[in-house]
This record gives sequence, structure tokens and C-alpha cells, in this order.
Amino acid sequence: MSVASRVSSDQMDEDFGFICNECRTMFRTECGHKLENVDQNSSGGPQNCCDLLKKINDLSKEITEIKSLLVKITKSEEDPKSELESKSEPSNSSNDEEGRQIENEISLENKVTFAKQCMKRKRQTSLSEEMKRKELELFKEFIGTPKKKPRTSKERVPQPKNTVAMLNELRHGLVYKLESQTGPVHAPLFTISVEVDGQKYLGQGRSKKIARIEAAATALRSFIQFKDGAVLTPLKPACNLDFTSDEHLDNDSNKSPLSVDGQKKVPDKGPVMLLYELFTDVHFDCSTVDGAQNNCRFKMTVTVNNSKFDGTGPSKKLAKNAAAKAALASLCNISYSPMMHPQKNLPLPLDDKSSSMELPQIHADTIGRLVLEKFMEVIKGQESYSRRKVLAGIVMTENMNFNEAQVISVSTGTKCVSGEHMSINGSVLNDSHAEIVSRRCFMKYLYAQLELHFNPATANQSIFVRNQENAQYPYKLKTGVHFHLYINTAPCGDARIFSPHENDSSVDKHPNRKARGQLRTKIESGEGTIPVKSSDGIQTWDGVLEGHRLLTMSCSDKIARWNIVGIQGSLLSSIIEPIYLHSIVLGSLLHPEHMYRAVCGRIEKSIQGLPPPYHLNKPRLAQLTSSEPRNQAKAPNFGINWTIGDTEVEVVNSLTGKTVNNQISRITKQMFFNKYGSLVKNLPGLPERKLTTDYGQTKAKVKDYQIAKRELFAAFRREDLGNWLKKPQEQDEFALPE
Repeated sequence: MSVASRVSSDQMDEDFGFICNECRTMFRTECGHKLENVDQNSSGGPQNCCDLLKKINDLSKEITEIKSLLVKITKSEEDPKSELESKSEPSNSSNDEEGRQIENEISLENKVTFAKQCMKRKRQTSLSEEMKRKELELFKEFIGTPKKKPRTSKERVPQPKNTVAMLNELRHGLVYKLESQTGPVHAPLFTISVEVDGQKYLGQGRSKKIARIEAAATALRSFIQFKDGAVLTPLKPACNLDFTSDEHLDNDSNKSPLSVDGQKKVPDKGPVMLLYELFTDVHFDCSTVDGAQNNCRFKMTVTVNNSKFDGTGPSKKLAKNAAAKAALASLCNISYSPMMHPQKNLPLPLDDKSSSMELPQIHADTIGRLVLEKFMEVIKGQESYSRRKVLAGIVMTENMNFNEAQVISVSTGTKCVSGEHMSINGSVLNDSHAEIVSRRCFMKYLYAQLELHFNPATANQSIFVRNQENAQYPYKLKTGVHFHLYINTAPCGDARIFSPHENDSSVDKHPNRKARGQLRTKIESGEGTIPVKSSDGIQTWDGVLEGHRLLTMSCSDKIARWNIVGIQGSLLSSIIEPIYLHSIVLGSLLHPEHMYRAVCGRIEKSIQGLPPPYHLNKPRLAQLTSSEPRNQAKAPNFGINWTIGDTEVEVVNSLTGKTVNNQISRITKQMFFNKYGSLVKNLPGLPERKLTTDYGQTKAKVKDYQIAKRELFAAFRREDLGNWLKKPQEQDEFALPE
């Protein structure tokens, strides 16, 4: 049935006001409606109404064709094969049924409205076939074309490289740094920078990854023309570079990518990730596992370009990081040391204004490894005394040649002598802390080196030479000889008064934080320190025997004292020039600002009046890449000591100050006084050949040493850090045996 047959004649009369007899008869016969009151003489009636019906029929056919086309397009999108099958099969009456179904869906109101619009168009201009085709093409374009056939799983889709990968191929060893994070927590905005050829480029994004990609894209736009013709950022390099040549790519391999204005900076990436980025031939292997199940130590070995580097730690991950740090320090001079963080309050060493406060990481690792290996070597046969909490040692180098470095002393211990075991003849060790014992072993080594001058045939083997420049000190160290102190943890006292996880840029921000920098004393027969109280700094013999605690200055305070008066001791100060530590290497708990303050920084502004050659020494600081874990075991009551030339270790009971066999230790005051007496008698070039005073009086006669010591104590008082506490003077009132 045609569209015209379904249109009511009454409605046609009402809408248009005219209809011809032919159309009236058709409507009457097909629809059964009576058409009355028709003006047959209406102008243009027959022609207009017939044209209208023809137009309606034509438009209905066009709508049917468009709907059929839409159905085919939709089916081709869902199943591309159906379109091919439909082309191969001949069409049948199903298309007519679909057309009739679509016609039935068109409402009467829509048809009438559409007819009105067509009449208005006819009055303005006739619809051409070209306009129809254009409308149909736009309609197809809006619907879209069928989707392409999806790729099979076997076909590999090429993935384009992002800007970070492209930049890393052109510039090796780049470090992306997080500059800032702004915005609310739920919608942060990250700003990341990357430095390329001395120029810093920034990128922002809602995630660190996006910001990093944007920073790399900004850097690439400075010297690469993109296909899309993106706007280029003007390049401002530090020097004129020719980016068309490959020369700068080769030269960059000799430069450290982690330096700004000539100073190193800590890389933002982890050591393992950075090692994999810089080298392609990297292989990790877990070699050994030592210790008990609850306190085991893993050892990882990394092989890079046929070179092996070791790292240890309480877990495989930490051991792997330590091995990667060691490899980066050796191959690329990249350090992850805490000293690499920018420290505003750390001035440069006094003896070298152009150098850094940090000892090179590869040297620090060598010092720690030598001391640990020597300890494991000398403790063989005495494994029952290998238990320890603190390990210390002193290493000697000549002309900073660490390949031929020598371990001078090794020691362990954490306790002090009990007050009831004090000695009036200098036969006990008052302080058995490992670093203090190592220094006493070092003094024993100095006596042995001076004794080599007794015989002219062995004099050239000594580290000392005759001093022709200053007659006050007959002997001095050979040029280029340096000494390095290793401690497996921060020394007790001021250097250890901090939280390992604090990250403050300024140490003394709080005005009430007066405990920092204070002189501290060790607890008798125990561990830890307490601040000294304001007193005259005198301890009495009878007071200690009555029950007063015997107070001993902390290791941090004694190291600060060594940086003024030297580590040679007061007796040897009458023969040799003062000897200072070149570096201090810690195995763990190195906080640069606290450590620097403890060993020299707290008195650098107040120290004055030091007689030459005494001065404030500022040792270089470093920490091992394989940090020692926190040992929660109870500290033993014994300690061991060994000096180069000894055949075996000596085990000392820390509470009694004597050996476990109740013998006098070889590093007591009494032993040193005897050695000093031998030097006075036999060493060439000394003015005096006889000792007529006791131990305390002999030390007091070394005037420059005593002046430097008094100025040190005065500097502490001027800084309001407390008074230095001395042992009862009766301890030094002993003489050489007849």
C-alpha cells in the first residue's frame, strides 16, 4: 500500500484546502473516506495535489533506501564476513519486507511534516540529484566506515619509542630530578627536570612518568626536528656544540653525568637501575650467606665488563644495591654516600680549599675491606672472641696509593674499666672502646718505627725522617704518608646523637636544642653517654672508690681532641711533629652534619692561640657502600687488639683493664712510658738522655702540646659545651722502674 493511501483525505483537505477528483476517488476507493466540499475549480488544484503525492512516494522510497543502507553498514561493522556473503547471494523479497517494516515505523505526523518541508523547498528551488548524493555521503561519513579487520595474535604490532628512550639513546647517563609537586593530593602536578649538555629542561604532568616524558620531549626539541613540525625550544648550551656531528657523543662518555658546577650530586635513580642503564653486560650472583638464620649476611657479586664487585647486606636486595654502588663508584665515579647530599654548613678542609669533605667512595670501601679482612685473619684460632659490636682499625697509605695500603691496627670493644679496678701505676686500660684502642695500638706502632732509627741500617725502613727544618721536633713523618681511621659505626657521643631517619637541612634550628655539641661522658661498665654537668672537671680517687662513677669522655670528644693535638700522644709530641688523621670512614650511621660538628665543627669558630704546627684538622668523611646492620646483641665484656708486627691478638677484659689472663696489656700507660724511656736513651738527635720525673710530670713538660690542649678545653667552655673531665691525678703519678 502506498503512502498516499494511508493519509486521511479529511486531513489532506484540512491541511492543504484542495484536492482533485482523481485523487479523491483514489482515496475513497482505497481508504473508504468520503471527500466532500471540494472546489474543483481551485487554481492548480489537480497539478499541485498530484505532484505532492508523487513527491511523498518518491521521498518514501529514498528513506527506504537509506534505512536499508544503514542496516547493511551496521551489519558489516558487527561481522565483516556477512557483507561478503550478502554480495555473493542474490537478493530476494526480504529487502521489500524490510522496507515495508521501516515504512510502518514512520508516524503520520512525521510524514505530514516532511511533506510540508518538501513543498516549501519546491517553491524555493528544486531538489537536484547532486544534492541528494551529497547528503547521503555526509550521512555515511557521520555513521563511519566499517572497522578494519583486527590483527591476529601472531602479528607483532610495532611500538613507537617514547621520548625518554629516544633521549637516553642520544645522551647516556641522564638523571631525571623531581623539582616540585604542587596541587591537591588527589590531583598533583609534578615538575621533573633533566640536564642535557649543561642545559636544564623541565616537564610537567599529572604523574611522574608523564612529567618525565615531557621533560625528555622538551630536551629533544632543542636539537631534533619532529615530523609534526612542533615548535622548537631554543638551545642554550654551555658551549657551542655541533649537533650534526657524533663527536660530542663520544666526549660525553668521559664526563660524569652527575655533576653540577663541578660538584657531584646524588643520582635520583637506584644504583641497580642506573648500573643497568649505563652498562649492558651486568650480571649479579649471590656468592655466600654467612651468619645465623636471624642475623644472616648475604654477599652479592656483580660482574660488569669482566670486572667483579662485591656487596654485603642483611638481605639480598641490600647486598645487590651495595654491589651496584661499588661498581658505579669504581667505574663511573658515581657515589651514593651521604656526604654527596648538599650540606650548607660543611666548609671545605683547611688544607685543601678546592677539594671536598668526602673521601672518594672507592678509597673508603678499600679501607673498610682491608680492616674487615685483617680482623678475620688475625682472629683465627681465637674464634670465641670474635663476637663484637664495634670494630675499628687504622690504615696507612703512602702517596694515597690504596693498592699498597697497610692495616696498622685492628680492635674491638665497647666498655670502660670499673672504678674499683683503677691503677696507680698505669697498668690497666681505662677505655676499651674500639676506636680508642686502635689509636693506642697506632701509638705502639709509632714507637716501633722510631726504634728503627736505633740502627742506621734499618733507619730507612721507618716512616720517620730526621727533621732538618724544626729543631724542636727532631723527627717528622715522610712526605705523602697518611692515616685513615675506620669505625663500623658512628663514634659514641655527639656524633651519634641523631635519628638515622631525620632529614633536616639545618642541624640546630630549634633554639632549645642545647644537647647538640655538648661534651658527653661514657657510663662506667656500660654503653651509651650522658652530657657532662657544669663542674670544675676534677674526679677524685677516694670519691670513685666510695662509689662515684668513674667518668670517661666520649669517643666523639676524644676524636675532636685528636684533631687539635694529634694522635701521637703527649710523650711522643716531644720527639715528632703532631700527626693528624687524613680521613674517618664509618661502616654505618654517618650523618654528615652531625659527624662534622662532633669531630671539629663545634670548636672551629672558638679555637685560637694554637702554637705551630698544631692546628684544627678537618678529616675527610665517608661511609661504606655495604653498611653494617644494627646489632641488637648484648655487647661482650672483652675486646681484642692487634698491631702490625704482633704474632697474635690480645684479649682484654674491659671491666678490669687487663688481659683475660690477668696480665698487663701491651698498650697501657706503663708500657708506653717504658718505651719512651728507651727512646730517650737510644734515639739519635735527642737533647736529653735521662728521665728524672714521673709520668704526669713528663707529659706536663711538653709545653706546646699542653698549650694546645688547654686551648681546646677553653674553646669548649667558650661555646658553652661543658668542661672536660679528667681522671684522678693519682693515675699519672708513677715512675719508671729502677
